[in-house]
Amino acid sequence: MTDTPVHPGYPDHVNAVRLYGPMLGEDPAELYQRMRREGGPVVPVLLDDDIPAWFVMGYRELHHVFSQSRMFGRDSRRWNMWEHIRPDWPLMPGVGWQPTVLFAEGPERQRRSGAIGDALDGLDRTELAMLTEQVADTLIDVFAGDGRADLLARYAQLIPARVIVGLFGLPEADAPELITNFNIMLDATSESGAAYQWIIDYMGKFIVGKRAMPGEDLPSRLIEHSARLTDEEIALDLLAVVGSSATTSSWIGNTLHLMLVDDRFSITLQGGRSSVGQAMNEVLWKEPPLRSTARWATQDCELGGRRVRRGDMLVLGLAAANADPQVQPVDDADTGTNRAHMSFGHGEYGCSYPAPELAEIIAKTAVEVLLDRLPDVDLAVSPGDLGWRRSLWMRTLESLPVHFAPTAPLGHQPTWDTTL
Repeated sequence: MTDTPVHPGYPDHVNAVRLYGPMLGEDPAELYQRMRREGGPVVPVLLDDDIPAWFVMGYRELHHVFSQSRMFGRDSRRWNMWEHIRPDWPLMPGVGWQPTVLFAEGPERQRRSGAIGDALDGLDRTELAMLTEQVADTLIDVFAGDGRADLLARYAQLIPARVIVGLFGLPEADAPELITNFNIMLDATSESGAAYQWIIDYMGKFIVGKRAMPGEDLPSRLIEHSARLTDEEIALDLLAVVGSSATTSSWIGNTLHLMLVDDRFSITLQGGRSSVGQAMNEVLWKEPPLRSTARWATQDCELGGRRVRRGDMLVLGLAAANADPQVQPVDDADTGTNRAHMSFGHGEYGCSYPAPELAEIIAKTAVEVLLDRLPDVDLAVSPGDLGWRRSLWMRTLESLPVHFAPTAPLGHQPTWDTTL
């Protein structure tokens, strides 16, 4: 808490919750319950460097923000706090404007997201599952004989990016360096800027080559789309698609975590598959990989009893809204089929079709393959020893160490450096 207003014009932020530091690794259910009790559905918070913002955690209020795209935009250039933000601000990777579909609005957003949606919808779902299964088996082969592994670093974090590399039709020899730079970019370190530029330069050259020799892949579909995207637009929007792999990785990791620590899924861990879908949906309610996202008010308005000024930043608490007592399922059984959660967003800026469906195919296949290959897998540490990354945007484990009976590999030959 802070005793005085950090910035003039924000009287509600006296004694505001500092939404950074150790508290981001806390139990989210307890944190959200405390914030809701003390602040209501829209809570004044301070981000890193005590930058004021609004944390929207009421389900109804969040739905309103998602539904009113003209009042709450995605273009971060309208933020009224930019003069107070240093270039290396920790949250910059999530709020620094870039000319990608993620920050586009109105007709421009519709043009570019429509092209991506059409290109993704052209993917054969059966072939996607088969590709994911092949990647998963190859990764498991590397550590199957060891009897132990960190399922986050050696499995969950690698599968989606490598599947996407396959969907892009990228040269296999380029995959290791691309994935390495992508992971550096996501870590938001001093090296992230250089990694981002490397990826943009690489994708730009790759798109030029694809225009000359198109194929049956995602970039070629975007090149041929009626939206007439430029090479720069395609490169940037493909980078956004690659970025989505981080949330799919967390979905895989959080699902495996739930199934390893919750006795309700013990039968599944012995080789069955019936509860995988239920576990995945429960994760979307309680430990969604995308914890929050951001919007900016386009005009003065009132939200949840708070006076929001034009240009204010709103942190949309997806996980917090899922925990709203007004919509929270009565018991754990309800979360297995109830899909009213906010984990994919909603409205114009939500995760549009068919991205959630494709992410579910990748995540579900990855979990099922692991349970088929290592049915006796178990945590190598007590559940309380597992740590969570301190991130405002993502809900991701730091590691997921397990042990299992060593088993022979299936003989898949990796086409990339499996130590990445």
